[in-house]
Amino acid sequence: MTTVRIAMWSGPRNLSTAMMRSFGSRADTFVTDEPFYGAYLKATGDPQPMADAVIADMDCDWTGVARSMTGPCPAGKAVWYQKHMAHHMVGPVAHHDLPGLRHAFLIRDPARVVASYAAKREAVRPEHLGTAKQVEYFDREADRLGHAPPVVDSADILRDPANMLARLCEALGIAWDPAMLHWQAGLRDTDGIWASHWYDAVAASTGFGAPDKPMPDLDPAARAVADACRADYDYLARHKISI
Repeated sequence: MTTVRIAMWSGPRNLSTAMMRSFGSRADTFVTDEPFYGAYLKATGDPQPMADAVIADMDCDWTGVARSMTGPCPAGKAVWYQKHMAHHMVGPVAHHDLPGLRHAFLIRDPARVVASYAAKREAVRPEHLGTAKQVEYFDREADRLGHAPPVVDSADILRDPANMLARLCEALGIAWDPAMLHWQAGLRDTDGIWASHWYDAVAASTGFGAPDKPMPDLDPAARAVADACRADYDYLARHKISI
């Protein structure tokens, strides 16, 4: 059986864990949670919550992780959904070092990302949102394919999850499964060790939440971070799957 490997390139606070839950609800799918996180923390020393525990728990060798992500699928599933954070990719491994994966991009308005992310850590810089790396990988994949790879906006998923997920599955070349709309509450064995800090809302959920509320008010520093990522977000949004 040939496994369809999906690399979903996201940024933090982008609905990325709910999307992992959605794909993990499929009987034919195995999910992997941010496999390059340990390597990123070890390489950068970024003072994120639980950094030492994450480094101790994970394979922090860039090439070793890449080999794992392109190797046999755990549990022999037909689909392997890999949740990747674009801003983690600061080492020697990049998009082109993950052959055989179907690359897709999950985006969110940067003002909403900053507002959500800032509530979980003190310092947020533009590079933490990962939009520049998403653009880089999007362009590389578009050049390789000869057309734009799939892009989905978290706001559109929240507005119409069934339609958007069905269209994303079609773009990825896999069958739509209505099981993707619901999941059991709680944490998973496949969650990263950091789930106890970051995943409280998702752990309490059983499906996608309500549509986004009005745009948050940001202080000047947070607004500057969001503004720095605006052009990248707008570029990717021009290629998104529409409702």
